[in-house]
Amino acid sequence: MEVTAKMVKDLREMTGAGMMDCKKALTEAECDIDKAVDVLRTRGLAALAKKASRATNEGVVAAYVNENATVGSLVEVNCETDFVARNAEFLGFVNDLAAHIAATSPTDADTLKAQVFTGRDLTVEQVLGEVVGKLGENINLTRFSRREVSGIGMLGSYVHMGGKIGVIVEASFTRPETAAKPEVATFIKDVAMQIAAAAPIAATRDEVSADVVDHELSIYRAQAAESGKPEAIQEKMAEGRIQKFYKDVCLTEQCFVKDPDITISELTARVSKEVGDRIAIAGFDRFALGETGDSKPESC
Repeated sequence: MEVTAKMVKDLREMTGAGMMDCKKALTEAECDIDKAVDVLRTRGLAALAKKASRATNEGVVAAYVNENATVGSLVEVNCETDFVARNAEFLGFVNDLAAHIAATSPTDADTLKAQVFTGRDLTVEQVLGEVVGKLGENINLTRFSRREVSGIGMLGSYVHMGGKIGVIVEASFTRPETAAKPEVATFIKDVAMQIAAAAPIAATRDEVSADVVDHELSIYRAQAAESGKPEAIQEKMAEGRIQKFYKDVCLTEQCFVKDPDITISELTARVSKEVGDRIAIAGFDRFALGETGDSKPESC
């Protein structure tokens, strides 16, 4: 297969590497764009820790948490133009849809579309058709997630940049009365903002997929091998880089964006002491507008 200009353009947009470097990487990878990313990373020419699709669709991500803060949802709905994405009719539909998902727990998109929309005599698909007819654009229900507290705890949400990023985060504790403390509500909001800003892939390093770790180590070992140093030193170099990787992508090990002198783990310990209970981050979901609908959302 021949390397095309579009392949080079796509790889350059994904990695920030130069055009010639992208072309050489694609040639070496036999036009496999994923392998080409690894080639560039091995050479230190790409800073990506993971590949993200560059979507052109407009739309919004909406978050919903019920009054008891025990059930929540995220939903992404895409449209054709930013004009519609800011339309009150469109935004009302998306927000109502998020509340419907939390209340009805659909298993997949087809099930959701077939459900009777909460408060209406029409199905979700029929209501979607109404909105399309009114606004005159193609509208896609791209993806959704639903989270429910297991045990004692509560949910919080955060939506960034008017719907460009949405987060649901779950905190657990040992006493039900902890949920009423304002320090806990502030903590959960801060953690949700952290997830929106820093895009962790897991709460702790134990939750990072072994495949992801193995893949990263293969890149770091290849980088270390190019140093020409003894194998024992190369392994130490790779291990040092994987430790930095954990600090970058694991929520509890990240520096708190509002106070970089402490980690999220240290923030959690501080708030736990303040309220007299053991608080833990049980999991989160994060959607960024434009991520491929078929891809798995960041959640743990």
